[in-house]
Amino acid sequence: MLDYQKYIDVLDDWIVNRDKTVIAVFIVTTLILSAGFGMTATDSGTSQFTDGVPAQEAFDEVNDNFEREPFGEGTGSTTLIQKDQNVLSKPAILNMLKAQNRLTQRESQDVVGTTSVAQAVAQTLDPNADTLPEQIDTVEAASQTEIKSATRTTLERQPAVAGLLSNDLNREEPSASATLTTVTHEVSGVSSSAGTEGSSPLTPIQQEAEFIVSSVDGDISVFGSGLISAELSSVISDSLGLVVPAAVVLILFFLIIAYRDPFDLLIGLVSLAMAIIWTFGFMGWAGIPFTQMLITVPPLLLAIGIDFGIHAVNRYREERIEDIEPTPAMRTATDQLLPAFFIVTGTTVLGFAANGTSQLGPIRDLGFVASVGIIFTFLIFGIFLPSFKHFMDRQRVRYDLPEFSIAPIGSEDSAVGKSLTVGVTIARRAPYVFFALVLVSTAAMGAYGTGIDTRFTTEDFLPPEENPGYVEVLPEAVAPSEYTVTKQINYLEDTFESGESDTVTIYVEGSLQDGTALEEIHRANQDPPDSFVTAGGSADTTSILTVINRYERASPEFRQLVAQNDQNGNGVPDQNLPTIYNALYDSPYGDRAESYMTDDYARTRIVYSVESDASQQEVTDDTRAVADEFRMEATATGSVVVLKAVSDVIAESAYISLALAILASAAFLLFAYWLLERRPGLGVANLVPILLTIAALATTMRYLDIPFNVLTGTTLSIGIGLGIDYSAHLVHRFSEEYRGDTGLLEALDISVRGTGGALAGSMVTTTSGTGVLVLAVVPILGQFGLLIALSVLYSFIASILVLPTSIVIWDNSRDTLETLLPSRSTWSPN
Repeated sequence: MLDYQKYIDVLDDWIVNRDKTVIAVFIVTTLILSAGFGMTATDSGTSQFTDGVPAQEAFDEVNDNFEREPFGEGTGSTTLIQKDQNVLSKPAILNMLKAQNRLTQRESQDVVGTTSVAQAVAQTLDPNADTLPEQIDTVEAASQTEIKSATRTTLERQPAVAGLLSNDLNREEPSASATLTTVTHEVSGVSSSAGTEGSSPLTPIQQEAEFIVSSVDGDISVFGSGLISAELSSVISDSLGLVVPAAVVLILFFLIIAYRDPFDLLIGLVSLAMAIIWTFGFMGWAGIPFTQMLITVPPLLLAIGIDFGIHAVNRYREERIEDIEPTPAMRTATDQLLPAFFIVTGTTVLGFAANGTSQLGPIRDLGFVASVGIIFTFLIFGIFLPSFKHFMDRQRVRYDLPEFSIAPIGSEDSAVGKSLTVGVTIARRAPYVFFALVLVSTAAMGAYGTGIDTRFTTEDFLPPEENPGYVEVLPEAVAPSEYTVTKQINYLEDTFESGESDTVTIYVEGSLQDGTALEEIHRANQDPPDSFVTAGGSADTTSILTVINRYERASPEFRQLVAQNDQNGNGVPDQNLPTIYNALYDSPYGDRAESYMTDDYARTRIVYSVESDASQQEVTDDTRAVADEFRMEATATGSVVVLKAVSDVIAESAYISLALAILASAAFLLFAYWLLERRPGLGVANLVPILLTIAALATTMRYLDIPFNVLTGTTLSIGIGLGIDYSAHLVHRFSEEYRGDTGLLEALDISVRGTGGALAGSMVTTTSGTGVLVLAVVPILGQFGLLIALSVLYSFIASILVLPTSIVIWDNSRDTLETLLPSRSTWSPN
């Protein structure tokens, strides 16, 4: 049997007899790890969450085969949004043409082409006006009446132009309140992922475009993936700029109350800073980029560090208040606390590490970095802080420095200490009735909590359309940037429904030369599901059939060829398909055909418009159902399907990591208490309040309509790690007190008054420190901070109220429990 005490004795000896050496080693390690700060990269995009998802891999294949930019590979686009009382008036059309011309003339914009309603109208006025300067001259020379007539003609001849105009388009007296223009730039490295990249080569181009366009009269704004990427990056720094100072102020305030001694406060703050430096320095050395998810790590480390620090100082003060000298007092404190810290660290690491099973890389990184950070926190607060505290107190004695307070939190006569014994009173009077209520409540809340929704969208990581009220009163030096992307996205969705509706893609692989191939595509477009946009009873879709139909209208010869090979007269050729494809590819429509079918006639895509108000679940289910109708191999994909697939992975990860965290923590607790106390049944007692906490947290999420997303999906497993922190400290303290002649309830009373006081201080400080995440600019971070703060609060309440009853039940039934679990102990509490 492993004798763990000899290892603790070695650590005790280093802490109290070689404190200066320990301090020096930790300082040197801090300096080495701090060098990693300069190596840490930032990845703020959402495409990191779609990597490795099968639907995204299919989407990538579709983009590789078909998404050819109209101006060739290595291009990206910017959207100009023009708002006016009438964007089809002469002044508005001129303003848009001038904006396009100024962008085109700026070499740094690398413009290779533009598309707008203004250009289409100008070319209707003068078909020979090929350049933007010529088009500007044409519009300037035309009267308002001529422009109206040209606009009507343009809308009749080019129906697609209407998609660039707002929903309030009036075709009779041509007018609209908004229009879109596409500017294409020559630039490489633009991603086609369903998510958004954290950095984009379009960012500087579109930021410069904003400046250029602002020099033109009228209300014209710039929108594009580069600006989205820029805001995704800025919200990280802005959120940290809000959260960190607020957390520091709150934590400092509560630590002053908890420690009531400037020397102890200094020791605690230095230790907290070291935990952050070690963790993020390690990230730099390990090459792990800093993402939105990792913003949550500092508050989590502070939560554990504050808890460890208050417990270490509080337990030491319990000895010092009895007039025991610093060295024996610290040896006693660390002798008891190191096993408790080991239990807490083990279960917390398991809670975080359970996220390593996720298919999403950022969630795995969060679990790994947080686990490493917790281990660092254990070393710093379990070894460095006691050494530093011991060294400082020896210097106090040596130089006769004042001691401000050595009273522990929650001493027997304090108001805090008396208020914490409610759970002991319940355990004394009606343990079985209360325990039954706890079990029923846990089961009921757990059942209710299973209805939590799951969502994942790029907008989750963007700031809200309107900044919270508190942001408006902040000093300019710390106030976050003014954000526009979310407002623009909402405006586009509301104003350009026909042009900006979501789409899904069905990727078909098989022999498209078979006579039934095009008939299959035609049949799949009939009787579309509810979430698909319809046009004349059929799905609103574009495919190789669309290109064939367009060429038919332009070429009588091709129309005759199609008719000759259409056996059933439905307009869809069903024989001699290679002949038809060859004629199509040799025509001016060949480039369009290549956008929907590969030149080996083996793969094709069908793009369907879907209702903007349909849920991801509805769209995905309907797209997969349509894909299943194909006899050829067909895969449902597209951004909506990819994002739904990520949502499914998030939900799966949440429940798998929760189950693993519970099982691993239970196994660890059984082993730890068997190893340390030869009483594995204490591990079961320890787990009861944690299950109640998790059930209460899930209930809260559903009640507040907080969905599982990439951040909140980790809270249940993390809640186990943080929650066990509270119950483990109490159980271990109880096991220390429940020896010799000390009775069960007396041991519980002592434990709750002593350790419970430290838990109360830790809870208040931690909930404040993690709760400040609600100040983050991104709502998803606020939700995470709220849930972590609540998990700490619930864990504290459950430990104080439920754990005493759980221990009483364990004590009354331990003979039964321990016949099922190995125990060679002769230890007896009485």
